[in-house]
Amino acid sequence: MRDLPSFGLSLFELPPALALPMIRMLRIGNTVLDTLFYDVGEVGRALRSHGVIVDIDPADDPEAKTLPWRKTTLRATIELDALSNPEGSILVVDVAAAPEITRYKDVLAFLASEDAKKIKTISVTGVGSSALGSAAFAWNISAALGEKVAAIVPGLGVADVVQQALGGWFGFGMRNWWVKQMTQEVLAETQPALASIGRGLLASVPDHRKASTGAPVFRNGSGSCDVLHELLKTLPNVIRVIGHSKGALVIENAIASLDGAADRLHVVTLGCPVGEETRTASFEQVLGWFDPLGLLNAWGNMPDRRVFAHHSTNSWIPLSMDVSKEVTG
Repeated sequence: MRDLPSFGLSLFELPPALALPMIRMLRIGNTVLDTLFYDVGEVGRALRSHGVIVDIDPADDPEAKTLPWRKTTLRATIELDALSNPEGSILVVDVAAAPEITRYKDVLAFLASEDAKKIKTISVTGVGSSALGSAAFAWNISAALGEKVAAIVPGLGVADVVQQALGGWFGFGMRNWWVKQMTQEVLAETQPALASIGRGLLASVPDHRKASTGAPVFRNGSGSCDVLHELLKTLPNVIRVIGHSKGALVIENAIASLDGAADRLHVVTLGCPVGEETRTASFEQVLGWFDPLGLLNAWGNMPDRRVFAHHSTNSWIPLSMDVSKEVTG
């Protein structure tokens, strides 16, 4: 008997072109929020003083693995592609060599770079943060510590849209990460093209977890967790991880299964205290007195210090959290 043709579920798959506008709009919204929560304006001012502009929506070669700043006679351009690009990346920010921000779209390319061998600190920003906010947060840390900082820019996919629609931005701590993981796994099995949107960085993690369709799925709750876990596991020179808002939850999840490799780590959280289940790592957790969002995300975890500040790290806003002071204090 002849075999009947197998069409599979691909006939019913929603074209990625229909989902991309929704994801890009969410990224634009998060980019706007980044200007509120991170020191985007001050970093832009500092860069302009060096004759540098930030291009947040360039039309560069999409296959480029790293996009460093490029000098012209009077000006350099830092290309972050932050406005609507759903893909994640790793940014290396070095204020001492300003204006230097280098972008890696591939984990293996970063691990093979000279930057990876010199990095001691990795920073992680909140849910869905764009390259603009991630760069601004890492810039503050680099200025405070006087060293290069690697910032993980979260990728943004359909699973993130579902999570944020259910209130993932505003609360529930780790309790709602199962929503994102479950959504990603269902999409990976039934809609692999959709599941791959915003997961390019995750897919470049060596031996990343895949569904039967080949689409990437999470090991540790989110793509950012998996990327951070791989960097911490592979780079023994990294001794410090700093997270703001739900970036702290990314760190908590990523280091949970590091075992002895967590011994060297000093974890700093700003605006979101997390559980200290990884006993071998040291923690410094800071929360503002006027930070209801941080309290909501904390789920009963207590900070080591309370400061006279709210959730934002934007230095142009009164009573914002001083990143430079808190990461060196």
